[in-house]
Amino acid sequence: MVKIRSLSSVLNLRLNMVDSQYYLPNDIGVSALDCGEAFRLLSPQEKMYAHYLSRAAWYGGLAVLLQTSPESANIFVLLQRIFRKQTPSQLAQVATAAGLSSEDYQAFLVYAAGLYANMGNYKSFGDTKFIPNLPKDKLEALVRASQAFQEQSAEMEALWDSCSCLLYSLEDRQKQLGLGDKGITTYFSGNCCLEDAELAQKFLDSKKLSAYNTRLFKRDDGGKACYEVRLASAVQKDCAVDGECESCCGSFSFEDKEFTVKRGDYAPLMEKVCHYLQQAQAYAANENQRKMLEEYRRSFTLGSVEAHKEGSRYWIKDKGPIVESYIGFIESYRDPFGSRGEFEGFVAVVNKAMSERFAKLVSSAEVLLPELPWPREFEKDTFLKPDFTSLDVLTFAGSGIPAGINIPNYDDIRQSEGFKNVSLGNVLAVAYATQKEKLTFLEEDDKDLFIKWKGPSFEVQVGLHELLGHGSGKLFVQDDKGKFNFDQSKVINPETGEPVSSWYRGSETWDSKFSTIASTYEECRAECVGLYLCLNKQVLSIFGHEGQDAEDVVYVNWLSMVRAGLLGLEFYTPESKSWRQAHMQARFVILRVLLEAGEGLVGLEEVTGKDGMPDARITLDRSKIHTVGKNAIHRFLCKLQVFKSTADVDGGRALYDGYSTVSDSGAYNFLRLRETVLLRKEVRKMFVQANTRVSGDSVELVEYEGTVAGLISSFTERFQDDAEQLEADLLELSKRDAPCWC
Repeated sequence: MVKIRSLSSVLNLRLNMVDSQYYLPNDIGVSALDCGEAFRLLSPQEKMYAHYLSRAAWYGGLAVLLQTSPESANIFVLLQRIFRKQTPSQLAQVATAAGLSSEDYQAFLVYAAGLYANMGNYKSFGDTKFIPNLPKDKLEALVRASQAFQEQSAEMEALWDSCSCLLYSLEDRQKQLGLGDKGITTYFSGNCCLEDAELAQKFLDSKKLSAYNTRLFKRDDGGKACYEVRLASAVQKDCAVDGECESCCGSFSFEDKEFTVKRGDYAPLMEKVCHYLQQAQAYAANENQRKMLEEYRRSFTLGSVEAHKEGSRYWIKDKGPIVESYIGFIESYRDPFGSRGEFEGFVAVVNKAMSERFAKLVSSAEVLLPELPWPREFEKDTFLKPDFTSLDVLTFAGSGIPAGINIPNYDDIRQSEGFKNVSLGNVLAVAYATQKEKLTFLEEDDKDLFIKWKGPSFEVQVGLHELLGHGSGKLFVQDDKGKFNFDQSKVINPETGEPVSSWYRGSETWDSKFSTIASTYEECRAECVGLYLCLNKQVLSIFGHEGQDAEDVVYVNWLSMVRAGLLGLEFYTPESKSWRQAHMQARFVILRVLLEAGEGLVGLEEVTGKDGMPDARITLDRSKIHTVGKNAIHRFLCKLQVFKSTADVDGGRALYDGYSTVSDSGAYNFLRLRETVLLRKEVRKMFVQANTRVSGDSVELVEYEGTVAGLISSFTERFQDDAEQLEADLLELSKRDAPCWC
């Protein structure tokens, strides 16, 4: 009986832990992003430039609410109205009087901070929904007792009614983002499925239109499917407007279906973005910045990705600016089809000391690239030396903040004109700090070493991942005129020993061709490049690591990767057999590759923890990294690049899907290990960002404490200039599309 009871308690705890992934814990980590020193060192002109770019980023970032879920914008407005009238500390007394315990009220603050930090009610890292960790009736009591409700009861009642059900709903489809019956998305209307996404991609390709700034809405017209492709733009007219030869808008017949291309998605937000970009132009440091901002404005005014590409070209030419920024519909991770970009905008200040190391890495790139395991013909004809800087983030608007970025994402520009890399130093400084007692799945002997070298090793990995991972490799292309960028009579596929027999044609891109696996496959390739090249002594020396320290950095980098592969199981959904996070899927794939290498390189076993609950241990034999490990990554990385270069979707998908499979059969029961990972997971931190405000001729930096209350206050104050109009615009945009999600 004792055994049965303990098994039952284990199962109950596991069930609760699975449920707990839909709450944010009351003790969630919150850190302020420190950029005070970096901002103070800017000139008055640079401060003005940074201020107006930040305003553009923050207003554009609100589009993410509309890109995430049907209810996100309404929840955002509900919270803004409550906290505009009463600060978190003032509201605490109201909460007590309304019958909430201190834990209930903290849960409400954590939920509000989570919604702001993720720009919606789905986690930006993992795409699962999160709901308030307090009873619905208590939250409703607090809403009704708030000053905002007392002053505008009819409006607040309507707002609560519009989102309260979805705010708490955990129906299967609503638990995660996805397409069709696999989850929630607002990139597509609710009646769209994968076949619709594929057809729309073909249509867009035929019109030479990018999907980056679009959404797709399907309706039935007398039994015939009609599709609306909506472009994000301030202008709502579909005819040609100033500066355009002809409009890309209109109605078209394609494969017996009707397609209409229209402008005006997120129009009021795009208008604000353009307004602030115009103000930033007056403080630009040079002609490249002025032209860049002009093209961005044209892009967000007309809904033109071509204009954004042109702006990106000027951005690449703007080498080594003191204030760095990028803005637009950039990363396609959260589009279930992998083609539409989520809005993001960042403004950051260069960290000169760290940037010197990255500059040395750039200078060594041409020596390091030939070290990669694919034939010379599979590498770009010339390496276009990019800017690579370490930045302290002032503003990062969107759904989440990465540690490093390699942009632009436009393949045609990256292949022939170049790109930039940035590492976000003040994010790295706080994001990956770990307490020993919270460090899971490692041997005790490894924990101190891991804590000591995790930061420095991740710095090396990010540098290699962004510069030589995303920055390497050639795509074989035959353009519209039939011209090849490679000699198809001579280039041999190293995997088959035969001449290359497939390539990208015309307007096909990596994203459009590899669609649903493009993001995670590319992240995996870049991670493998980092693992492979961190074994190079020259690389380690550039980052200041020699001798035993250098070996420890290598060991912790590889150990960190295999541990991350195990942690990645949190982001797998067994019910739909789908992954919800590109980087974590990539790391799980690498874990599988290194386990398959055998010879005792990686050990993974299920154990019982000190608390009597299921646990796991992952180990790495450091003596075999340079031999067994390197050989395994060499073989795998070569395959990844060959499939990518040759546009071999079938081969690439078979390889990648094979390693991505999570099952309970074979040498490792990954489904059971997933439950253990959920049991012991640590929630990702949230970041509090400063605001800027103009005071006379100068710009002030307004900083907040690293708490949930600080995070909430930063958002309430961020949009206070035109709060009522902005909230009305968001509600109107949300209401207009509401019928499309049914």
